[in-house]
Amino acid sequence: MRSVIYGIAVLAAIGIAVGIATTPGDKSTSDVTAVSSEANVRSEAGTLTMSVPDMMCEFSCFPKIKETLEATDAVKTVELAKQKEEGTVDNRQVIVNYDAGFNVTEAIGLLEAEGFKDSEVVQ
Repeated sequence: MRSVIYGIAVLAAIGIAVGIATTPGDKSTSDVTAVSSEANVRSEAGTLTMSVPDMMCEFSCFPKIKETLEATDAVKTVELAKQKEEGTVDNRQVIVNYDAGFNVTEAIGLLEAEGFKDSEVVQ
């Protein structure tokens, strides 16, 4: 009886591993390259607000978004927009301070590659 249960557990583990390996959010460079072909590059330094609808928390999601955007050369800082209630992400926006040469299209593509779909500039 145990061998049947172990066999089922092994099959389930293989199924989970395959599912994880094939989920969207793969960080392949071809996705980012395809998006950046229609670049929206800012010619002057400034600040913009981006909506990130898939950002659910300030402890896991926001740090990943911050790390992803600040890894680009032109981004100076990324801050979580003001929230109505402390400790809750009820305003799914980030404020990006950037230098000249900031590629908005590439930044959105990088966020999508990390699993944050439908991100966009709102202001």
